[in-house]
Amino acid sequence: MNIPSWFGPATNINKNVRSKKDNEKSQSTMRESDNNSIVIESGSKHKHQSEPLWNGPAEFQYLGQLILYRINNSFMTGKTVIIPILPDPEEWELPLRNFVIKEKLSANEASLLLIALVPHLQPHLFDAYIESILPDPGNFPKIGGVRGKNARNFLPTGETALYLLGGEDLTARLAVQQLFDADHLFNVRKILWLEDLPLGEPTMSGRIVISQEYVDLFSVNRISKPHFGSGFPAEPLKTLQEWNDLVLPDDTLRQVEELELWIRHGDTLLYELNLIKKVKPGYRVLFHGPSGTGKTLTASLLAQKTGRSAYKIDLSMIVSKYIGETEKNLANLFDRAENKDWILFFDEADALFGKRTNVRDAHDKYANQEVSYLLQRVESYGGLVILATNFRNNIDEAFSRRFQSLIYFPLPGYSERLLLWQKAFPEKISFDDQIDLNILARQYELSGAHIMNCVQYACLQSLFRNERIVRLKDIIEGIRKEYHKEGKIL
Repeated sequence: MNIPSWFGPATNINKNVRSKKDNEKSQSTMRESDNNSIVIESGSKHKHQSEPLWNGPAEFQYLGQLILYRINNSFMTGKTVIIPILPDPEEWELPLRNFVIKEKLSANEASLLLIALVPHLQPHLFDAYIESILPDPGNFPKIGGVRGKNARNFLPTGETALYLLGGEDLTARLAVQQLFDADHLFNVRKILWLEDLPLGEPTMSGRIVISQEYVDLFSVNRISKPHFGSGFPAEPLKTLQEWNDLVLPDDTLRQVEELELWIRHGDTLLYELNLIKKVKPGYRVLFHGPSGTGKTLTASLLAQKTGRSAYKIDLSMIVSKYIGETEKNLANLFDRAENKDWILFFDEADALFGKRTNVRDAHDKYANQEVSYLLQRVESYGGLVILATNFRNNIDEAFSRRFQSLIYFPLPGYSERLLLWQKAFPEKISFDDQIDLNILARQYELSGAHIMNCVQYACLQSLFRNERIVRLKDIIEGIRKEYHKEGKIL
């Protein structure tokens, strides 16, 4: 008998399971006491379960009942032990119930999520129930499970899921195994998967891994932001500026607004108008132009205006000199971002998206493989990918052909420079009589970043003088410094 196709009311294992005759050959035996609870006998030691082993949510108590049911069946013959019934998700305490109901999951699917979630929320549950029957759980390989490097509690494997959900029934076990298929919801959304094993070891011996984001969603009903590190080499793109602070040429701004249109209506275009049959999901755009012209700020403001999260990828942590590591780092990044509607921003992208070279040695071969793999992942990503570079010609032509949009960010002209000067100074700062922003904008060709550096320098000089008045000589000195960085003479 296998797990029923759906749910019933929560029950207590102490009243739901009945023992059979003691099996003298088994490692542990059971007998039924007068109050219908279970007494487990192992040698001269007796463990009397007059109370539930675990006072947790009903869904976790069910899982404990299931553990006892399967192990009891493995060690006894004769009278069948009553199978526990998975509680209706409406009765569950964890926010996981919302996902189970929304996605209309089967009992096996819901139970697998519980199995994966338990080590994160109630890490000793497996040990408590298994050791209540088995004096030496290590001699019972049917239930699978491993111990972690730091986590010393029982960590379920694919074999654990097969045993608890399928028992000894091969057909049922094969059905459970399909929950780990590549095209199953759990893998497609990167909810849970099996840990990779050395070549030749059974796949189902792998530890069940559940995404930390879904641990958060299923336990506290929110997805926490990823932390910057080797597992996620990207930092949030944020700005205190607002959309009205963005200063761009009219043609550039128009193209950026088209990006906003896709962010807001891309799903409608693909799925309601059914264009998904003819175009690939996601949107890929190249921002190119000189440094300091607003490429990063534009990406930040796009995310802010549309309510999306944007992440700037740290390419120094992506690119590796070791063969295969760059692809692995990219896979981790895109897997984490999938189905999140994140904006991924690759600054100075030519370091990773540069032109492929003629193959002269093994290094060239693997470098070209990295570019090819990246092209594949970018094309399959369902969100917005922004590549930024100072030099468009440095980007591989294979990428250029696949961009839906190429947006040029030129150095600002006179009208843009004037607006940048006007917006740059703090409201609490005043000017001396010699300053004319029109002259500054007309006479000095500077990027937006250069202008902000000049403003910062001039304001610091005014604070050094213990006043709130910006003087022309300080602005000119700031401009001289910016010219010097560019190798120009004022």
